[in-house]
Amino acid sequence: MKQQDSLYRAIIAEGDSPQAPPLVRVDRSGDRAVVTLDEPDRLNVLSAPLVRQLRRALTDLADDVDVRTVVLTGADPGFSAGGDLEMMRTAISYLEAEEGVTDMWRWIRREFGGIAKIIAGSDAIFVAAINGPAAGVGLAWALTCDIVLASERAVLVPAFGRLGLIPEVGTSWALTRRLGYQGALAFYLRGEHLDAHAAQRLGLVQDVVEHGQLLNAADEWCSRITQLPTHAAAMTKSLLRASADSSWHASLTHEEFAEPSCFSTAAFADSVNTMLGR
Repeated sequence: MKQQDSLYRAIIAEGDSPQAPPLVRVDRSGDRAVVTLDEPDRLNVLSAPLVRQLRRALTDLADDVDVRTVVLTGADPGFSAGGDLEMMRTAISYLEAEEGVTDMWRWIRREFGGIAKIIAGSDAIFVAAINGPAAGVGLAWALTCDIVLASERAVLVPAFGRLGLIPEVGTSWALTRRLGYQGALAFYLRGEHLDAHAAQRLGLVQDVVEHGQLLNAADEWCSRITQLPTHAAAMTKSLLRASADSSWHASLTHEEFAEPSCFSTAAFADSVNTMLGR
């Protein structure tokens, strides 16, 4: 790489290289999909090829109106070790380049952040199945998901501070809403690894299950979701995410505008008629 080249373009070229092996596996079954980060020998580190492949896979799933649930997991033994240190070293080498390391903003915003935005903005419900260590941006993506499950082998690794980084890719939002300001700051300052049960006590994961049952548990959540009318799950996801940033009055207003449209659905009419015995 030439130092005068754009760092972002260089990373994109690496990520889109035709020589890159497949590092993301997508298994579709009807209205649900399981997406697996698949470079287990490196603990599914977020290399440029893995990130680009993941973004394309999630974009395709989010664009498919027949997909209602997506499970995001990693190939054992880990969920994701987080950012690729080799990529970070490359970024440091651009200190004297024309755009400096500020060009890294484009990668963080468009690729790391782009994936988080797909997860949060999709109509599909995303279920994170944390099967081992989850660090950095990998942890951020897991916490962005709508439901977070953990196997007994899961470990949440807040590695930001010891690398001289801040909570990233939506982690500050997720942590302050689950832990409050002081709890989120303590989580960052301690930098301690959290096992699955500690994470559950803090409200960072919803369920802890035996390792071998993790994907079964995720699939059970998918079944709960798909038993609901399609519009109900998708609209509730959007509503609750908006309410996390809204006042009580604003949330009430969102509900008042959204609820009447539910009255117009066949699913609601069928439910009412069934309960009335008609």
